[in-house]
Amino acid sequence: MSLFRRALTLAAAAAALLVAAPGSGSAQQAQSRLFEITQSKKLKVCVFPLYYAISFRNPRTGQLEGIDADLSKELAKELGAEIEYVDTSFGTFIADLQANKCHIGMFGVGATLRRAQAVEFSKPYLLTSIYAVTRRGSRVQSWADVDKQGVRVAVSLGSYIEPFMQRYLKNATLVSIAPPATREAELVARRADVIMTDFPTAIKVTDEFDWAVFFTPPEPLAVTPYSYVIPQGDQIWLNYVNLFIDTIRLDGRLMEAAKRHKLDPIVVR
Repeated sequence: MSLFRRALTLAAAAAALLVAAPGSGSAQQAQSRLFEITQSKKLKVCVFPLYYAISFRNPRTGQLEGIDADLSKELAKELGAEIEYVDTSFGTFIADLQANKCHIGMFGVGATLRRAQAVEFSKPYLLTSIYAVTRRGSRVQSWADVDKQGVRVAVSLGSYIEPFMQRYLKNATLVSIAPPATREAELVARRADVIMTDFPTAIKVTDEFDWAVFFTPPEPLAVTPYSYVIPQGDQIWLNYVNLFIDTIRLDGRLMEAAKRHKLDPIVVR
């Protein structure tokens, strides 16, 4: 067992021991999700199953694929727990966490100050900005074509990109897409001229579809760290999740998972 994996195990054991210790900290320890998970041997993970390269449920196999599908299994392994995946979306994940439907959200959640008013973010593990994806032959072929009258720009409802593009666009029409509809389907159906997305989706869409191309703005826009997300008020659980991120960064598991899904250019070093 590596030094860092041993540290994770010790952190969980320490939390369990403190529950039995006298003093005001005991009740707090007992209420931590870390204690709940280690006792029940079940880790409930919120995922957005339409997120390419992150937590995408393959319609052919029914299995989740992507960096956070891989890393959620690593977290469960460290905890000695089985995973229960809970489907969510960027428009509903905060309510789902607050309702205790899951212990943690692991689906590339952009850590923003607005969201931080309602949930706790871990240390970041990916860092991305905004990319544009369009069809070959579309009237939108460069960033200069995006903000023009008559252009329909699609974003995911509830994503961090949505409020940014609401402020950014002056002439084009912004279209917010809610699950189960997808931005990609809107692009295929020509109900959107271009979609705004992050690096994972831009790479995956252009890999999957020969009609898709992506381009970048002249300078990075809305550079955003991606983190894991938990309900507020559980510092013990947050400390453990942060230690997990430090551990997989140092022992190489983070980079290995990123490379499998072509996300290594945006890993936080």
